[in-house]
Amino acid sequence: MRASGTPDNAVVARAPGKINLMLRVGPPRPDGFHHLLTVFQAVDIWETITVAPADEFSITVSGDVNLGEIPLDGSNIAMKAVAAVAARLGRTDAVSIHIDKQVPVGGGMGGGSADAAATLMAINELWSGGLSQVALLEIAASLGSDVPFLLEGGTAVGRKRGDELKLLHSLKFHWVVVPSPHHLATPEVYRRLDEIREGIDVSLPGKIPSRLLDALYIGEPDILTPHLINDMTPAAIALYPEIVDTLEMGLAIGARAAMVSGSGPTCVFLATDSAHAQSLVALCQERGHHAVAVSSPVRGAHLVSPRSGPSGPG
Repeated sequence: MRASGTPDNAVVARAPGKINLMLRVGPPRPDGFHHLLTVFQAVDIWETITVAPADEFSITVSGDVNLGEIPLDGSNIAMKAVAAVAARLGRTDAVSIHIDKQVPVGGGMGGGSADAAATLMAINELWSGGLSQVALLEIAASLGSDVPFLLEGGTAVGRKRGDELKLLHSLKFHWVVVPSPHHLATPEVYRRLDEIREGIDVSLPGKIPSRLLDALYIGEPDILTPHLINDMTPAAIALYPEIVDTLEMGLAIGARAAMVSGSGPTCVFLATDSAHAQSLVALCQERGHHAVAVSSPVRGAHLVSPRSGPSGPG
């Protein structure tokens, strides 16, 4: 079903936000990224992308998050996704892009990467591109480290810079997301982490702990809790110390665990079940914090509303 005001020739797709259940950060790579060993899980906060044929390129945004720092030009990752597919297909025609944002901006939950993943699905459909999932994953990796996972969704181990994926089985988990009005740019957090660890020999674990995999397989929060590790946390806190107060609040109100999401400053609290998550949300709100109950894992980028008519080569 199309939303009111959506053009008949538009395509709508959406992609989820993500959390890193485990995020281990190794030394910098020659390309400027870092070696990672991470476990991604997609959560049911969605970015929704609408693309339609247009006389000239444009991008607009709406949503329930702070939209002030989102670029509305070619530097937006959704526009980069369109450009990458256009280059692959030899297209030159313009499109309009509208992004409905629900993932916190600059919060460590992959909102921009979700925009790119959903845009790849949408533009491939709009242009009848016929690009396979493998081809879309190749393009996704060129756009950003988290984009391939948000194209796939579910639960996955990420290696190299996070773009080499191995999908995992996981039952459902419940979380409370506590966004921050402050934004942290991921490259800035990595730079601060390198400063903190200067002179320290940093190496990654060789594998994911077996008990973490067990926890995912049987959906057991208490087994998962001790394995929720994020190497980015000290750097995020150094840049935004208020994170500590949020983490301490989460534990004080009864979360099973509290951790920084990705590069921060968004924090996530692990709940026992859906009712516990709703209780934590109410307690956060009593303390003046916006909070949202979410669950994981969920599917990756997918079409919501495919095109209703042909869109031949431009």
